[in-house]
Amino acid sequence: MLKTYDYPEFAYRRSADQESGPIRRHPVIIVGAGPVGLTAAIDLAMQGVAVVVLDEDRTVSVGSRAVCYAKRALEIWDRLGCAAPMVDKGVIWKTGKVFRHDREIYRFDLLPEDGHRMPAFINLQQYYLEEYLVRRAGELGVDIRWREKVTGVAPADDHVRLSVETPEGAYDLEADWLIAADGAKSLVRHELGLEFRGQAFNDRFLIADVVMKADFPPERWFWFDPPFHRRQSTLLHMQADNVWRIDFQLGADADPEAEKKPARVIPRLKAMLGEDTEFELEWVSVYTFQCRRLDRFRHGRVLFVGDAAHQVSPFGARGANSGVQDTDNLVWKLKAVIEGKAPEALLDSYDAERVHAAKENLLNSTRSTDFITPKSDMSRAFRDAVLDLAGNHPFARRLVNSGRLSVPAQYAESSLNTHDEDKFESAMAPGSPCADAPVNKNGEPGWLLGLLGSRFTLLCFGKAPLEAPLGVDGIEIEPLAAGTDFDDAEGLVAQRYDGKPGTAYLIRPDQHVAARWRRFDEAKVRAALNRALAR
Repeated sequence: MLKTYDYPEFAYRRSADQESGPIRRHPVIIVGAGPVGLTAAIDLAMQGVAVVVLDEDRTVSVGSRAVCYAKRALEIWDRLGCAAPMVDKGVIWKTGKVFRHDREIYRFDLLPEDGHRMPAFINLQQYYLEEYLVRRAGELGVDIRWREKVTGVAPADDHVRLSVETPEGAYDLEADWLIAADGAKSLVRHELGLEFRGQAFNDRFLIADVVMKADFPPERWFWFDPPFHRRQSTLLHMQADNVWRIDFQLGADADPEAEKKPARVIPRLKAMLGEDTEFELEWVSVYTFQCRRLDRFRHGRVLFVGDAAHQVSPFGARGANSGVQDTDNLVWKLKAVIEGKAPEALLDSYDAERVHAAKENLLNSTRSTDFITPKSDMSRAFRDAVLDLAGNHPFARRLVNSGRLSVPAQYAESSLNTHDEDKFESAMAPGSPCADAPVNKNGEPGWLLGLLGSRFTLLCFGKAPLEAPLGVDGIEIEPLAAGTDFDDAEGLVAQRYDGKPGTAYLIRPDQHVAARWRRFDEAKVRAALNRALAR
């Protein structure tokens, strides 16, 4: 039975903005209440920024849709107070296996080390994920307006005007800043006349969400040319509630309407699972995909995030995970600009950093797709030769590409970074996302990322150089000293940050490293903060 929702919190409610009188203006309006839009709304609300969310629907996702959520996204959601139910409900996994015919040729471990709060990945149907996000937004009092469809967007120098249709008629409202999170078919993007550039892929794939009790482990299994689906590929993932996601490559000439019919789907599943396996179809869809993006993600007062800004293939779980990183990068910058603590130029760094991340995702996504669906006999021969070698030769396994999985973005070339003056033997270089590690605070176990929070932090090793926050033109840097404010429970904080005594890190509110030094120097910290705020 397909899971759907029609809860009271999804009901249409007339807003005060619809009453006669002057058009109301809000600090931030978000168009789209999918995972990315809701994440942005929660983050803004937690940081004290009033936000309105508009969505034309009145329910969460139909079908599982996005399935795999990576460690970095989970860390962001944990900071926003909503990861716990996701992890509790989701299927935790870190191992992937790749098969050629019916032989395993390669396996990988996405988190081989201990000492992390969040798992490498969870698999969870998107309708559950959105439910948890909606509930968290409700706890924070976010103004989500269901069944309100944006029909027009008119940007101006200092605001954006929106036209909205509702069950009780149309009205206009304005935003100082508009976040477009309205997906791949973004009306906001269309209204601004912006072009999506990239590549469209013609191969069709069948998604079948299958309810069954099976002996498969909670791992990602990918087959090239399996005996049950010759000369094509198949992907298997376990989700919550004994629901299994199975993707079948169909080829470019497949008829999507015919392939969705049970008479075509069920024989494919029986060939894979066995005639005697009992299962029930929950959801079936046929899709193609594109690897495209906007040239820029900021257009004046309109900021694009998620699929409204960039599209990738589903192989590699880069869609929703990348969109959540978009909002994580954007929200703290937007807050600083709204409060007058940073110039609007800071928002240009959102564009630069996340366009960089999108380029990397598109490159990896395109390479994965080309490997999975060779476009010529020569490329297929190369692909098959790599698969043949991978079964016996480790050097060939790094060439096997069944979908390079989502990894956190590195902003190594960001203009917000202060480059190293000292030598470090740590991956935590400026621009890197912070690694987690277990800590103790006041005798209670905890995690480093939980202590860093959503503010500028000076992470110190050894005697704390500051006894109180360092104020710099309206922004405070909170000191956090290992050995004073927390205990490095297993020595992993010092190990992962090369935390020799005297070392200090300036951490951004999105928990990326802005600068690091071997010795605290207040003038250098102040300069690094100003650079991180583009001022």
